[in-house]
Amino acid sequence: MSALMDAFTVLMVLAGAFFFMAGTVGLLRFPDALSRLHALTKVDTLGLGLIALGLLPQAGGPLAALKILLALGLVLFAGAVAGQLIAAVARRERRDDNGAGKRSAPSS
Repeated sequence: MSALMDAFTVLMVLAGAFFFMAGTVGLLRFPDALSRLHALTKVDTLGLGLIALGLLPQAGGPLAALKILLALGLVLFAGAVAGQLIAAVARRERRDDNGAGKRSAPSS
């Protein structure tokens, strides 16, 4: 049973790493900020979920598993907030570039 759980962990971590790499390729290859942000946030979320899923069978107990799930939740929340903030700035700058030609002062 342990070898099966180890194989599951390796498979999930490798799949998560693959999705992280795919997100990095999207970050480097897509043409604009919103496309890059979309690629990066979607596949990184999936990659992180797969890695956390793979690590759960290796957790020493319920407390360690809870820590993994808590870390996953915090990273997902932080990623969503950061993605929204970056998208808002990118959208505002695009509107300013296509609009009146003036850049608005950054709001605090």
